[in-house]
Amino acid sequence: MMTTEMPETTPVERPRVLLGAACAALVAGLLLVLLAALVSGSAAAYGAAAGTAIVIGVFATGSVAVDLVAGLLPNASLMVAMLTYTLQVVALALIFVALSGSGLLDDTIDGRWLGGTVIVGTFAWLVVQIVLTMRLKFPPIDITSPTSDHQDQAGEG
Repeated sequence: MMTTEMPETTPVERPRVLLGAACAALVAGLLLVLLAALVSGSAAAYGAAAGTAIVIGVFATGSVAVDLVAGLLPNASLMVAMLTYTLQVVALALIFVALSGSGLLDDTIDGRWLGGTVIVGTFAWLVVQIVLTMRLKFPPIDITSPTSDHQDQAGEG
């Protein structure tokens, strides 16, 4: 292996990023559930718990999909990542519309705590995912172009 070659991604390292991001969102969510229960009561705690579940569910599904595609078809990973992001935004909107239409936001779930927890959980997820990805000793996708190999071989002869 040449010094410029990057090692292949091991199957264990990519899920660590997903698990770390999910744990960060879970910890942030649990802290907000506790804070909501102490400050505003059970409806606020239910709102924070629902927000935590929404963030982890939506982002875990999207991250697993992008990770699977990146492992199978690395060239399609950017397109799938952008599509997944769009679908995540649509899913969040549909969840909020469904909760609003169900009447749960009026009595059982505090919508302010729900929305705040979704924002904080999303921020925690993204920050930890970026930090853990940047700490990997290899790029998450192969950025070398096939033409650079041909140019190197042509120059050696």
